Amino acid sequence: MLPFPESRFSPAHLPNTDLRRILIIRGGAIGDFILILPAIKELRDAYPDARIDILGYKHIAVLVQNRFYTDRVCSIESAELARFFAKDADLPHEMASYFAGFDLIVSYLYDPDSIFENNLRRSGVKKIVRGPAKIENDCHATEQLARPLGELGLFALEFAPKLFPSSEDRRRAAEFLTGLDTPIVAFHPGSGSKRKNWPLQHWIELGNHFLANAVGSLVIVSGEADQEQTAKLQTICDNSRVRFANSLPLAELAAVLEKTIFIGHDSGISHLASAAGATSILLFGPTDSAIWAPRNKNTRVICAPGGDLQRLDVDLVRAALDHELMRIGIST
Repeated sequence: MLPFPESRFSPAHLPNTDLRRILIIRGGAIGDFILILPAIKELRDAYPDARIDILGYKHIAVLVQNRFYTDRVCSIESAELARFFAKDADLPHEMASYFAGFDLIVSYLYDPDSIFENNLRRSGVKKIVRGPAKIENDCHATEQLARPLGELGLFALEFAPKLFPSSEDRRRAAEFLTGLDTPIVAFHPGSGSKRKNWPLQHWIELGNHFLANAVGSLVIVSGEADQEQTAKLQTICDNSRVRFANSLPLAELAAVLEKTIFIGHDSGISHLASAAGATSILLFGPTDSAIWAPRNKNTRVICAPGGDLQRLDVDLVRAALDHELMRIGIST
């Protein structure tokens, strides 16, 4: 179990004790959200008594609601919010009042002409910090996302996102895993792009290699974007030691994965697994691992030759899996 981290700030060294209500606005997919966790942790450490809200996609942001980082999550999928992107718009009173209630708003929304920011100020918001809407190639994404907090006198030192599943998350995870023997190896054979996927046949070979051992279970993770990959695997995996985690709520999935050996691609689920504490082996192809790979110590990255996952030999990944199994006393 991961404990909530202790603040590195003492009360005498808080940057600004006047910030009592903070709003973080973040859209994007699962990985995009998890990458801002070091920035949120910096705010939570600096203002431990502040109320922190997130305006984002609720099914993703619930990962951190009442789980150390934030107190409340509100949906970014609001028709009224769209009016804040129109110049000199007649702003909806209820949402304008909501924004005005915060001492600080940190926004990662794309706002090249500052229209959204200006409308926030028209609502009465006095302190706004703009995070980067686009990641550049100069340093790791988590560093870029935390950098704007320097305006508040905050400078992050930790860039490995962590998730803290609740006791209820773990209870549901235990129910899902009932009947499976340990060790549990988890595969996520999909991602948001076919170019970032290892060939399905390699996943099958790797799974058969693991299942040839007399012990252990295999969990195959999938979501909406992975249905084609998962459907093919389901037709060939008739084994009581294999269980499919299809579209589980993300907080529950984090609890399912936290004690597994996880293998995946450059995907949001891989970021989730690493942040939850899984021993992660991640296969990177065309994307730059120096920018996008999780920086958690429990994560090992294997880069494909020439950035082409079609050329990544299954033997290399098999050896990495065997190494992690041997570390916990399982011979292969």
